[in-house]
Amino acid sequence: MKGQIVGKHIYGSFYDLQEQKAYYDSRFMEEVVREAVKIANATLIELKSWKIEGEKGGISVIALVEESHIAIHTWKEYNYATYDIYTCGYHTDPWKALEFIREKLKPKRWTVNYSDRSKL
Repeated sequence: MKGQIVGKHIYGSFYDLQEQKAYYDSRFMEEVVREAVKIANATLIELKSWKIEGEKGGISVIALVEESHIAIHTWKEYNYATYDIYTCGYHTDPWKALEFIREKLKPKRWTVNYSDRSKL
C-alpha cells in the first residue's frame, strides 16, 4: 500500500557462546550472516567483515541489504556477541534470521529487543 513503511528491528546480546569459531574464523561468520540474509528473505548488497586481534579481539560482520542491515559483533574475552537485524517490507522476516544465527553461535542465554519501525 502506498505510503506504508514496514520496519522490523530486533537487536540484543548472546552470552556464553559455545561456537568458538565466532571469535577467530571470519569466513564462518561471513557465511552465517550471508545465510541469515537469505533466510530473512532480504537482498544482499554488500557484506563486510573485519577481525580484531588481541585479548579483546573478535569479529564484526555487517551485511548491507536493500531492506536495511544485519550486523554481528563478537568479543572473545567476554565470550559475548551482539546482533542487530533491521529489515523493511512485508516480505522479510528478521525473526527467522535471528533463529538461524542463534543456532549457529549456540549461546547459553540471549536477550531480544524489538522496535516496530513502521509508518502506516
